[in-house]
Amino acid sequence: MSGPIPVTILTGFLGAGKTTLLNALLKQPEMANTAVLINEFGEIGLDHLLVERLDGDTVLLNAGCLCCTIRGDLLTALDGVWDRMLVGQAVARVVVETTGLADPAPILHTLMADPRLARRFVLDGVVTLVDAATGMATLDTQPEALRQAAVADRIVLTKTDLVPPAQVAALQDRLAALNPVAPILAAIAGDVPAARLLDAGPYDTSAKAPAVATWIGAAAPHGHHHGHHHHHHDRNRHDSSIQALCLEFDEPLPWSGLAGWLEMLAMTRGASVLRVKGLLDLQGEDRPVVIHGVQHLFHPPIRLAAWPEGTPRRSRLVFILRQLEPDVVRNGLDAFLRAARDEAALGAG
Repeated sequence: MSGPIPVTILTGFLGAGKTTLLNALLKQPEMANTAVLINEFGEIGLDHLLVERLDGDTVLLNAGCLCCTIRGDLLTALDGVWDRMLVGQAVARVVVETTGLADPAPILHTLMADPRLARRFVLDGVVTLVDAATGMATLDTQPEALRQAAVADRIVLTKTDLVPPAQVAALQDRLAALNPVAPILAAIAGDVPAARLLDAGPYDTSAKAPAVATWIGAAAPHGHHHGHHHHHHDRNRHDSSIQALCLEFDEPLPWSGLAGWLEMLAMTRGASVLRVKGLLDLQGEDRPVVIHGVQHLFHPPIRLAAWPEGTPRRSRLVFILRQLEPDVVRNGLDAFLRAARDEAALGAG
């Protein structure tokens, strides 16, 4: 087995069409040998895909996928998938479907915090479905829906064919303001190419340019250099508790300053930092380094094989913040970087 198995988290509010999307995805060749973990079979219409029940919690889907229920414990379910692999069941990836009311953060935590799991599985990405018909109202009334959209690596709009284009456009604008780094895709009757939802993480260290660029949000509007972040004063008061901060640095960064500050931020304000993603040009390092954090947990940094072609050699950091002013983050980082540079200058002198 080569490396940890990628895990995609599929989330979205009740009725957003997760089952339809999952059914359509599982028929695509890229999804062969996928283990699907679902909170409860009862709520899900995968029945026409089911072929044989292996035991109380597991069925084999005719698409060659394994399907297990999560009975309250993701850890146990993933252990079960691993056990099946040990006895020869092929598993290329895992999809975890959360209940509509779930905040995805605890699932991300489980994947990142448990050392045994972290060796076997790696978060590939969070795919959040938003119903174009009811999305605005859901975002207005359900804080979990806002958080699901804010932490997404990909946002899929469903039922866009049932809604006037102006309404879809307004919802897209609102989602882009909440999360400027997630590409927004439209799915009609669950029809989205699996390739656009999978491999949303930077973990393929062969540095395929589009994958890394999309992951770090090259889809975000260009031209926000160091210091500028997205402020949308006209948007719903409810959304303003979540803000995105995108920083770019042309000079290589000192790892000691950056790491010290990330540690400090995680310890003091971890609950307010929904996601951190970075593609970094570090001092003394030829290859790009990728960092990824969820609240107070960080993945160990990953070195990519090379700078992806067409990606400028420049550090880029993206934060999705909740109830934390972007200026606090920016000024703190500047102070830590200054201190690290002064220390290096003293050492050199």
